[in-house]
Amino acid sequence: MKKFHYALVLVTLLLIGVSCKPKQSAYKQVYEAAKEREMQQTASQPTTVVKDASPLPPVEVSVRKEKVEAVYPTDAAGLRKYSVVIASLSVKLNAESLKGRMENEGHSVILAQNEQGMYRVIVASYDDRAQAAAKRDEIYRTYSAKGDTEYLRRTYGVPFNDLWILEREY
Repeated sequence: MKKFHYALVLVTLLLIGVSCKPKQSAYKQVYEAAKEREMQQTASQPTTVVKDASPLPPVEVSVRKEKVEAVYPTDAAGLRKYSVVIASLSVKLNAESLKGRMENEGHSVILAQNEQGMYRVIVASYDDRAQAAAKRDEIYRTYSAKGDTEYLRRTYGVPFNDLWILEREY
């Protein structure tokens, strides 16, 4: 009888231990749901297209309005009305890593966070929309002219063909 009780306790503990493990599918479902929410928010954001007047083909500039705050007090003074965003990341560590790599390349980078918790990696910020559009086009042309977008994706982790302008709401 004692052997039966020991076996029953052992099986019970085994079942409890196995059932407490987090399932990868649970993480995947949460990730996919968050990604879906972000895509819906992005789709619902008003987008304005600004055409470039240079002799090169016009580059469409996506402009989105958001309430954002600088993550670090030292960045707050540099955050203006219109900002050029190179990446939107949900993990602060990833955003800080990209900021560090861009600063090593000589860019002055601002890290901002919106109300939904997304981190915006900003490479330039201006009070004038035209200046922001010009800087966005300059960055786009500089990196796309190199022709090695795969190198850029490996180096920085973001595609430089998806730059956009953030119009800061107060």
